[in-house]
Amino acid sequence: MAFAGVALNRPMVDFGSGMADPLLLSMWSVRFHRRPASAPRRSYDPVSPSASVTAPRPGLFGRAFRAFGRGSELVLDHAGGLGVLTWQVFMSAVRLRFPRREFVRQLYIMGVESLPIVFITGALAGIVTSQQGGYQMTGAIPQYVLGSLVVQTVVLEMGPVLTAIVLVGRVGARITAELGTMKVSEQIDAYHSLGRDPIHLLATPRILAGIIAMPLLVGFANAIGILAGMVAARLDGGLGFSSFFYGARLFWHSWDLFYSFLKSVVFGFSIPLISVHMGFRTKGGAEGVGRTTTDAVMFMTLTILILDAMFPPLLLN
Repeated sequence: MAFAGVALNRPMVDFGSGMADPLLLSMWSVRFHRRPASAPRRSYDPVSPSASVTAPRPGLFGRAFRAFGRGSELVLDHAGGLGVLTWQVFMSAVRLRFPRREFVRQLYIMGVESLPIVFITGALAGIVTSQQGGYQMTGAIPQYVLGSLVVQTVVLEMGPVLTAIVLVGRVGARITAELGTMKVSEQIDAYHSLGRDPIHLLATPRILAGIIAMPLLVGFANAIGILAGMVAARLDGGLGFSSFFYGARLFWHSWDLFYSFLKSVVFGFSIPLISVHMGFRTKGGAEGVGRTTTDAVMFMTLTILILDAMFPPLLLN
């Protein structure tokens, strides 16, 4: 046998004893680059081959920058998803591809079934505004100005915002939990497998119903709040109804009614849009449904407050 130009005249295995020659076996393993099984695997390190490589820990600035990057990525992800969903719902509504019966059912759930809590919220808003205004207007300020204060506060701010907050808890959370349960139980995947678009069946009826129901609810809340504030001003401060309406007409602008209506339309569109978007993104079983519903309520509440803060500089100035 020849190995690397050297002739070896002894056999690799002694057939008499059944033992292999250890020298030849070691040369044979080197020949075919065989590493013994017991040899440890070593990672290459140019500094110290025996030392393990560890990444340096980021400093305070690095951690802050990383958190900012993750937050920015999450915001852009939600913004892109909401934009795509808005376009899909718009095309579905223009082409009339949504089921009318489901739209009427959602309109009844969001509108008619929400009237009691909206009436209570509007009445309490008017009563509290009247009482606080009457307390602050003691002195040289004419008492009839209280009518203007109640009407302007209820119509411009309290009615739309409080109604939206109520619908966030009653309607938005329900839509998110409902669609989230359908998502984790693969019912939405079943719609896709049957060739049905969940946007047409689930998203469009709910968003259109919210756009129509919200202005009606805000109108009822404004009316109930003004009437309740007028009665409270009569009982607490002795302000007559004619004086209340005189003060209300003194500083009334027709634009205020349109301002309240526009607020309600924007809120009525934002609440079901965010709830549908969050419901379609649900994952993780029953625990994921609860977590997504909580995040959706927080998301919708912050959105309502941010939009409300943007209205005065854009439309009242």
